[in-house]
Amino acid sequence: MKVGIIGCGSIAKFRHAPEYKANKFVNEIVFYDRNIERARNLADMFDGQTAPSIEELLADPSIDMISDCSSNEQHHLITTKALLSGKHVLCEKPISLTIEHAKEIVDAQKLSGKKLMVDHNQRFTRAHQKAKEIILTKELGKVLTFRTTFGHAGPEHWGVNKSNSTWFFKKERSGLGVAGDLGIHKVDLIHYLLDDEIASVSAFQGSLDKVNENGEPIEVCDNIVCSLKTKKGRLGTASFSWTYYGEEDNSTIIYCEKGIIKIYNTNEYQIEVITKDGEKVFYQLENIQTNDNQTTSGVIDAFIKCIQLDEDPLVTGEDALSSLKVILGIIEAAESNSVVTI
Repeated sequence: MKVGIIGCGSIAKFRHAPEYKANKFVNEIVFYDRNIERARNLADMFDGQTAPSIEELLADPSIDMISDCSSNEQHHLITTKALLSGKHVLCEKPISLTIEHAKEIVDAQKLSGKKLMVDHNQRFTRAHQKAKEIILTKELGKVLTFRTTFGHAGPEHWGVNKSNSTWFFKKERSGLGVAGDLGIHKVDLIHYLLDDEIASVSAFQGSLDKVNENGEPIEVCDNIVCSLKTKKGRLGTASFSWTYYGEEDNSTIIYCEKGIIKIYNTNEYQIEVITKDGEKVFYQLENIQTNDNQTTSGVIDAFIKCIQLDEDPLVTGEDALSSLKVILGIIEAAESNSVVTI
């Protein structure tokens, strides 16, 4: 199989390209970026080729699938065009910045009949899949409440140019700040773990510390904290941050009738189950992928498998749209100081 990668920043360099290269079914990667040098650098690094334009890349009949690694505001343009060009597409999150544009992508997928998967990669970790299994067995009874967090030192430490000029800080390109970068992962995860959807939200947000290349406060939030209620009546809290300086936090705790499931709460054990009677069960699975610890996510392998076996992706366009609605609701709640129904 032959793949095209559009957008040659850090997510392509450290996540998509290495995993395509390692997959035995992929024989070539073609790179495109508006900055041709970035595309050439990745082509050299992964023994690939470059395309002079998106149009030529999508017109190439030998290319089976596309990874859309462009910035947020481009997803609805590139992913829609790729699907309608007859390519299977793995789109980076968020699926789009607006519900209207996300629906355009979902409609394009249905019209094309091609596979669309969105890179909400937390569903793929062994710990999260094991936690879902534990919840489904109901050995701890029903889920009552939850809390989840995702924070690190900020995208300026991860982005391709390693500076405060990163597009993540620009309203017109990032759109949703830390909520669209990190928060949307955890919203999708809660939907996945609980087989439920967040129905109403309240939130506070702020640009507390980050500044742009001119030393001015950034245009989007670098912190947001939320209260959440699901359709099935579960209550939870969530915090998302670009200012966790010193250590990344990607933990989730599920509180059930008969005990607690702690996920990625410690480095030693990826899951800790603590029962109502005080019994403790520990699971050593694998450490979660971080900006400083690049491991195989399993996303690329799953994407290729769903194409080969004609299966539904683990994260569909509809799943991604559902999570986007919640994030937009969270931002609306924070801006209006109100409770928002999704």
